[in-house]
Amino acid sequence: MKDVDITKLLDEGFNCSQIVLSSFAEDLGLDSEMANKVATCFGGGMGSGDTCGAVTGALMVLGLKYGNYLPYASQAEAKRKSAQFKKKFLEEYNSLVCQELLGYNVSVPEDMKILMENNTIMNFCPGVIAYAMEILEEILE
Repeated sequence: MKDVDITKLLDEGFNCSQIVLSSFAEDLGLDSEMANKVATCFGGGMGSGDTCGAVTGALMVLGLKYGNYLPYASQAEAKRKSAQFKKKFLEEYNSLVCQELLGYNVSVPEDMKILMENNTIMNFCPGVIAYAMEILEEILE
């Protein structure tokens, strides 16, 4: 597994998507500063409790590795790898949706207050991020 201090990065204000993407970015030709910028708006389920940031970060990694960039080029390999990632993620977690994983919606101030008071993000999300990164390492081998 990549040597990343997930808890420290969360504590420094990076979100799940940023941590996942930046951890693989340089291996795939993207510097970590640009990776963090690209992934900024994807944490917390894109800020609205939608798709988990660890998942969106992982899908960005797979896009960097297997995505198409030429007109009319096939997206089949990227889509296959994306489906493989999501299937494996769902073997461990019951959803790809941040709000369902956390039990609260990060975009609702009252819910966010509960998440912060219970330290849910710092206790739960590192495991989700680590698992997403573990899956990516298997797929990228």
